[in-house]
Amino acid sequence: MKTTLRHYTVEEILEGFVFNELEGKGLFGLGGKLVIQPEYQRYYIYGDGKRDVAVIDSLLKGYPLGLIYFNVNGSSLEVLDGQQRITSVGRFVRGKFAIQVDGNEQTYGSLPQNSKDLIRTSELLVYECEGTESEIKEWFRTINIVGLPLTDQELLNSIYSGPFITAAKEEFSNSNNANLQKWSSYVRGDPRRQEVLAVALEWVAGAQDITIDAYLAAHRNDRHAKELKTYFTSVIDWVDSIFTVIYKEMRGLEWGRLYEEYHTTTYKASSLTKAVEDLMNDESVDNKRGIFEYLLSGKSKTELLAVRLFDEKTKKAAYNRQTADAEKTGKSNCSVCKSVKNANQTRIYKINEMEADHVTAWSKGGQSDLSNCEMLCIPHNRAKGNR
Repeated sequence: MKTTLRHYTVEEILEGFVFNELEGKGLFGLGGKLVIQPEYQRYYIYGDGKRDVAVIDSLLKGYPLGLIYFNVNGSSLEVLDGQQRITSVGRFVRGKFAIQVDGNEQTYGSLPQNSKDLIRTSELLVYECEGTESEIKEWFRTINIVGLPLTDQELLNSIYSGPFITAAKEEFSNSNNANLQKWSSYVRGDPRRQEVLAVALEWVAGAQDITIDAYLAAHRNDRHAKELKTYFTSVIDWVDSIFTVIYKEMRGLEWGRLYEEYHTTTYKASSLTKAVEDLMNDESVDNKRGIFEYLLSGKSKTELLAVRLFDEKTKKAAYNRQTADAEKTGKSNCSVCKSVKNANQTRIYKINEMEADHVTAWSKGGQSDLSNCEMLCIPHNRAKGNR
C-alpha cells in the first residue's frame, strides 16, 4: 500500500462540509471531494459534550489533532481514520455546539476573530493511502486498535461494506427510527455503535444456522435489507404478542433463539402475564431473566430460575428440629434413612453430611421456608428428582 503525507488546513477540509443531523454523521468535505463517513466507518459518537469539546480545546491551544488517514478512491478521498475529529470541528464551525472559554459559553460565531483564525488555519497532517480494498480495510482495522475500540459489528461493516450494509444501517443504526423505543424493550445496545444491527443479524443468521459473516457475505450486494427487517420484526412482534407486560429483565434476552424454538407453540397471553407476575414476586426466584424461557418451555427448565433453596439459618433450624426428634425416637435424623431398615436407620448425621430439600417441590408450589424444609443425607437427597 502506498502512502503520501499531505498538509491541509481546517478551512480546506471543511470546504463544503455537510453534517446530516437525521443520521448523525458528517458527509462531505474538501469541496465535495472528501467522503467523511464511508460505509465502513461507524457513526459520529463524539457528540457528548466532552470529546467534541476536547477536540476544539486542542485546536485553540495549538495542539496537533494527530495523524489523519484518507483512502484514495479514484478521484475522491474517504476518511479512513479521523472522521470523529473532522466531524467535531465541522459541527463546531457550523454552530452545532458550544464550548466554555474562561467560564463563558462560546459558539464559533461568538469567538474573537483571532480564535476563529487559529481554528481555521490549523494544519492537519494527513496520510493519503492507496491500495486494494483488502489492504485498505486491513489498515482500517489496524489503526482502530487504539482509541475507542470498534465494536465487532463496526468491523464487519468495514469488511462487507456495500449496498446491503447501507440499507441495513438506515434501518437499524438510525437513532431517529421511531421503532427504536419499542425495540429497546427487548434489545440492548446503542444503534450508533451498530449494536442493534448486530442483534438483528445474529437473529437472522442463527435462524439459517450460519455465521453473521456468512450472511453478510451472501447479501453484500443486495440493494435492500427486506429479509433482515422482516425477520427482526417477526421476532419482536411475537414477543410483544405473548408477553403483554414489559419488564426490564426482558431486555437483551436471546429472543431470536427463543423465537426459533417456541414460536410454533400456542400460548395464552393472559396466562403468561399472570405467571410472569407471580414469578417476579416470588422471592425464591433468583434469576428473574430466566422466567420467560422457563414459561415458554412449559415450566420444564426450572434451572433457568436459579431457585433459591434455603439459607443457613433455616437449614440449621431444620437440622436441630430433626436431630432432636431423632434422639427421642432412636431413629436417624435423615427423613429417608429412618424409614429404611439398614445400618443407617439409627444414624445421626452431622449437619455437613446433610442437604436441605423441599418437602413439597418448589415447582409444585412448595415454598423455601422452614415449614417446607427437611434435611436429608447427601446420598438420598441427590437421588431425589424434582427438588
